[in-house]
Amino acid sequence: MTTWHASHYARWFPALCTDRVGDKPVAVTVLDRPIVLGRARDGRLFALEDRCPHRHAPLSAGTLTESGIACPYHGWRFDADGRLCEIPGMPADCPLPQVRVRNIAVREHDGLIWLRLDGRDEGALPRMLNENSPGSRRFLWQTQWQAHIVDAIENFLDPMHTHWIHPGLVRNGGERQPMTARFEPDDAGFKVIYRDQPQQSGLLYRLFESPRESEQALFDAPASAQIEYRYVNGGIVRISLHFTPQTRDITSVFASLHVENRWAPSWLVRRLVWPFLKRVNDQDARMLAMQSANLQRFPGVRGASTQLDLVRPWVETFWQTGEAPADEQAREARILL
Repeated sequence: MTTWHASHYARWFPALCTDRVGDKPVAVTVLDRPIVLGRARDGRLFALEDRCPHRHAPLSAGTLTESGIACPYHGWRFDADGRLCEIPGMPADCPLPQVRVRNIAVREHDGLIWLRLDGRDEGALPRMLNENSPGSRRFLWQTQWQAHIVDAIENFLDPMHTHWIHPGLVRNGGERQPMTARFEPDDAGFKVIYRDQPQQSGLLYRLFESPRESEQALFDAPASAQIEYRYVNGGIVRISLHFTPQTRDITSVFASLHVENRWAPSWLVRRLVWPFLKRVNDQDARMLAMQSANLQRFPGVRGASTQLDLVRPWVETFWQTGEAPADEQAREARILL
């Protein structure tokens, strides 16, 4: 089991798409902790440690009740806060033991269920979520990558691999153009502003985009990343990925596409755009799995970096120390993209 920095247990991570919560409990893992999610019959959403305190059976194999969940082994019933409510077979005049299931704080926002493992329902969700106007989401998708969370975040925010991993689809290697990338950190994350490239060379741009006004990548700690395109015609497209470590080597990924000020109905995005984006995901997932497997062959090694690796130092430091790098400064890098 991985030892995560203690501060990460006081941060919000997505655990599941809302539409995956049905009439049965669902098991998820966040920061190596097994959790059961469910919606009681009275409509309340809950998240609890996935272990009955009686004989340690997984509550995710149990049954949803009016106010919470029942253990599959002896039927012990717990409410949505983890309090023991009933023990089948216990005489009514006998007091219940003072035991409970550890409670996990839970919130729903724009199709995702977010968890905070220390149980405190306080603090804000990633700030980028507030930028999306109501009704702008075109799809929401959940998958997992075989990768450490730092490698997963870097992959999404790193444009330099796209010529090799997504040739012709995102960019063409033979059509690199000089441009400037400006890295601007702050206490909650950072952004990378890309200048001097109003279009991309790949198929996705030619099929679905128009001349750009701006392009930037954003990161909100602990693990939310976004690529935002603004177009000359006033349109805005935001591709967001929220990452949640299940274990050291497996990361849950929640991807969404938000579109504003341009005609792009959800059915059209699903039919025409999604197959291409799914292919991009599969290519990234395959490379990350190869990287993860090879790192297990060479434990403890550190990667070499250049001026092109703008985001890795910030993300790596944050996940190791729980804090933004204290001495990180804004900087620019000349790149061929």
